[in-house]
Amino acid sequence: MLKSDSRPGARCWLISIALGLAVAAHAATPEFEIEIRNHLFEPDVLVIPAHTKVKLIVFNRDPTPEEFESFELNREKVIMGGSKAIIFIGPLPPGEYPFFGEFNPATALGRIVVQDDGDAG
Repeated sequence: MLKSDSRPGARCWLISIALGLAVAAHAATPEFEIEIRNHLFEPDVLVIPAHTKVKLIVFNRDPTPEEFESFELNREKVIMGGSKAIIFIGPLPPGEYPFFGEFNPATALGRIVVQDDGDAG
């Protein structure tokens, strides 16, 4: 049976390492932004890397709420007017993943295109 080190310095060192790794992993997450304006997503096509977890920041510039929804991404999030939401997606295989605004489905349409590095261009 392993015996844990009960010295306070050893515990602090281990906690510091764990926190450092968590911060480094979080900082490495690529970020992408989409805006909602006049019940439209801008851009309406977003290209992200395959096999990578990404942070999607959705800014709702309209005064009314909108819901970011995607059956293919298994995500739905209501974003109040004048606010933002953070949605983590992936890692995903290459492909196209449509999304829409549930409150304005005729106009608020978009898709996320997931590409391998060699597919970009």
